[in-house]
Amino acid sequence: MDLNKVMLVGRVTADPQVRSTPGGQSVVTIGVATNRVWTDKNNQRQEETEFHNVVLWGRQAEIAGQYLRKGAMVLIEGRLRTRSWTDKTGQQRRTTEVMAERMQLGPRPAGAGGGGFGAGSAPAGASGGASAAGAAPATPSADEEIPVISLDEEAEIKPEDIPF
Repeated sequence: MDLNKVMLVGRVTADPQVRSTPGGQSVVTIGVATNRVWTDKNNQRQEETEFHNVVLWGRQAEIAGQYLRKGAMVLIEGRLRTRSWTDKTGQQRRTTEVMAERMQLGPRPAGAGGGGFGAGSAPAGASGGASAAGAAPATPSADEEIPVISLDEEAEIKPEDIPF
């Protein structure tokens, strides 16, 4: 059995820009920074930051372009993909990216109006490429919660489908 699974929880490094393919599909490439903190054998605190390129397609790309901003926390689930190409100078190039299969928005950064979620709210989630019903405007007010994005409004949850 093979498994190619990535889970990242980090901060967006720059505001996403939504682009479209010639066929009209939306695509966003964002950078996500993750930190690792540990204490070395000299009892000194060490910190290491990794930067990841994440690609979102379809409705997820549109949601990312609408709600994500530099510094925003995001959870990404996806798979690794390495692609190669020849650049303008004729050199062979390679890059490894996370192809997002699921995205969940975290609390808003402190300077983004609300400073976080209100009582009783949860981060909005998005997955797949389906439409998001009930999405709020791009500039929510300080008192407004980020909406929960339900992609399978017609799907009924059955007790036998719950894994526990």
